[in-house]
Amino acid sequence: MPRMRKKSDLPKKTCVVCGRPFTWRKKWEKVWDDVKYCSDACRMRKGRATK
Repeated sequence: MPRMRKKSDLPKKTCVVCGRPFTWRKKWEKVWDDVKYCSDACRMRKGRATK
């Protein structure tokens, strides 16, 4: 059984819309390189102007 990782050891990215950092999730395992947004809300706001 694989060792558990601490959340602080997981890869991180910054959301291109809101600028907040977010960490890797299991559901993004196969597409992590393509993930740009931290949430569905940010994904929906991608076309709008940001601060």
